[in-house]
Amino acid sequence: MKSAGSSFLLGVFLTLAFAPTADAQTLSSFTGTYSGGSGLICGTTYNIRGREPAATGRYPVFIYTVGTTETYDHSSALAAVEEMAARGYVAATVEYDNATFGSCTTLQGRAKCIYDSSRSSSAISRICARAKADCSKGVVVSGFSQGSIMAILAKNHDSRVRAAYGLGAGVQYSIYDLRSCVANGNRTLPSDRLRVVNGEEDTFVGPGESAVRSQSTTLTGYSCPLATSCLQANNSGWYIIDNTQVSDGNADHCYMRNGSCIGLTLDSTWRSGTAPWSLRTNLNWLTQFTTP
Repeated sequence: MKSAGSSFLLGVFLTLAFAPTADAQTLSSFTGTYSGGSGLICGTTYNIRGREPAATGRYPVFIYTVGTTETYDHSSALAAVEEMAARGYVAATVEYDNATFGSCTTLQGRAKCIYDSSRSSSAISRICARAKADCSKGVVVSGFSQGSIMAILAKNHDSRVRAAYGLGAGVQYSIYDLRSCVANGNRTLPSDRLRVVNGEEDTFVGPGESAVRSQSTTLTGYSCPLATSCLQANNSGWYIIDNTQVSDGNADHCYMRNGSCIGLTLDSTWRSGTAPWSLRTNLNWLTQFTTP
């Protein structure tokens, strides 16, 4: 079991080791569409919005999915896309059928519509078909809340998915028990390729630190009793944010924002810091699993 202090040092190391080398490089924007939905027929048109290096070359891919009822171009999603494009990725946030939550059957259907590599009209196929995308170099994914479930299930449908970073990720959301499809051992993505960060006051994955720890343990298979950090040798695993670490003093489900889930501004430490729960630290972790 690692202490919070040692995990912090590892997080700083990752930031230094995998920090973007081209902060000033020019990025290009792109948009597109794909066919998605929730059932066997992925027949609804959804949007894709992304960024990629303007320089000539072919790059690995990053895909982000937002939470329930969020717009796909939410500021937190665009921040992740911008950061990964600066690291040399074709990066995109994809819209999907997120107006409601659902059971494993429903969420698996939505994830398949996004990540089914056998369909040329899926989101991953459309993004991988871009001239600058080379998905043989690897695909890494991330998402918040329901979007984290999309990310965790992505490898079920495309073997090129290498790793996932989940925000507000658990196995039980209100009445929806997702253990059968997302718990450790019940999905294709191995736990040493999953990194989960949750707030101690998360009312969906919790409530309370103990409940958040229990869900994180079931999700990843990594147990660290009484700890708030259970990061492994390669920094996969889970981390629980304390209230004192966020600027609004409430490490809730939407800890990356100020003022709970209706907040309009992003927490400065999440957006630009080097803490184990910060955006850049976690995105840097993803980069170790792809080829430049």
